[in-house]
Amino acid sequence: MTSQPRPLSIGLVAHDAMKQTLVDWVSRNKETLLGYCFFATGTTTKALRMAHGDLHITALQSGPLGGDQQLGAMICEGKLDLLVFFQDPMTAQPHDVDVKALVRLTTLYDVPLACNPATADLLISSPHFADLAHRSFDGRIANWTSYLNRELTET
Repeated sequence: MTSQPRPLSIGLVAHDAMKQTLVDWVSRNKETLLGYCFFATGTTTKALRMAHGDLHITALQSGPLGGDQQLGAMICEGKLDLLVFFQDPMTAQPHDVDVKALVRLTTLYDVPLACNPATADLLISSPHFADLAHRSFDGRIANWTSYLNRELTET
């Protein structure tokens, strides 16, 4: 018996000034996005559910209250395949260090990241989009084996 492949897991986040932009992007791409699993931070979830009540979205904490870290943990565990994070480049964010850590994890674990609608459109229109969930999680961290196996010395 073959196991059913898991659906693609997509993280959705938007700073306050970008929430409508994310809602509009989801509206334009709803047909492509149907059938995938969504995880969104607190107020982003509220905005998306108001516009798209039929989408199944797992709500996480608000970003500044730990939602960014929850997404980061999902990335580390191989449970998030794509992150769409529409950032507001014109407003200082009180949790900027959390945002930087989340972006760093997408780089470390080779998880595609879209910070604006143009990049998000390119990612979901790629012929590789549907294959994201089938990538080997082990392959995402293979480059860090030497780091994990390094000798520790006392200082």
